[in-house]
Amino acid sequence: MLKIILSGALAIALVSAVGCSDAENVISCHDVCSRYKDCFDDDYDVSSCTNRCQADASDSDSRQSRLNSCNSCIDDKSCAGAAFGCATQCSGIVP
Repeated sequence: MLKIILSGALAIALVSAVGCSDAENVISCHDVCSRYKDCFDDDYDVSSCTNRCQADASDSDSRQSRLNSCNSCIDDKSCAGAAFGCATQCSGIVP
């Protein structure tokens, strides 16, 4: 019985961890995509960008890492500063 309870607790913990990562992806992707719209293209489709970005980040640890790096890099920079200072980190996340 204890083995079943521990297995259930482990399963819940794993599902919770994955769910949190997905939520972080949505927030980070939305931030990055919104920033692109604000800085470069008033007509940019943030919703489509967020969906595409989230799927890419969820499929690959390296893309997840690049998303986090991009989001951290652009966080405190002006549009020009982000464009020139974060090109490497944000390449491939938004056009």
